[in-house]
Amino acid sequence: MKGAHPLDPTGLIQEAYRIDGITPEDCRVIFFDWAVGARGGKLDRDTVQTLIDTYAANAPDHPMTQVLREGLEKTAATPARRGGWRARRS
Repeated sequence: MKGAHPLDPTGLIQEAYRIDGITPEDCRVIFFDWAVGARGGKLDRDTVQTLIDTYAANAPDHPMTQVLREGLEKTAATPARRGGWRARRS
């Protein structure tokens, strides 16, 4: 198993923390790749919080920690989609 955590089976998030000089933009790309690959693009608050709990404690100022916190805020702020185009018809 490459990743240290079941929610990060390929180790993408873990490896981001090991890259010297990584930028927030790089971390966003890695987070997006992780979300699409490992989670099928579906995120929930508990999953992102678990990643923060797992990786951010030792690197609170790391760009990936910032990206994970942004992801946590977005999962909390984005309501589930309801209805489709037919629901909007009058």
